Amino acid sequence: MLDALTVAISVTALALAAWCGYAAYRDQPTKDWHFIGMAVVTLLALAQLVVGVVRLAGGDDAGQGTTIFVAYLIGAFATVPAAGVLSLGERTRWGSATVSAGAVVLAVLEVRLYDIWGG
Repeated sequence: MLDALTVAISVTALALAAWCGYAAYRDQPTKDWHFIGMAVVTLLALAQLVVGVVRLAGGDDAGQGTTIFVAYLIGAFATVPAAGVLSLGERTRWGSATVSAGAVVLAVLEVRLYDIWGG
């Protein structure tokens, strides 16, 4: 895996978590700007998914198993979009809190992906 990409995803996910957490603190729902932030984080996670699959197809091996690595890659990719969809259904401060929680989960998944790969 690319360590720089893992760090970039973690940092942007935590920034999104702080931003949406602040919106929840101010009693605001998710807004268009938050969805742009979610799109950026999701595109980075998609890039990681592609890089991971290409590295596996190229013969590299995940240290703790390919199946669990791919499952974590897919889960990491789906976390923020799922939180975004849930926030659309809850147009209160709790929608922002949901996205914030989803972004924190993504940061934790990135640490786990790094461990699974053999970091």
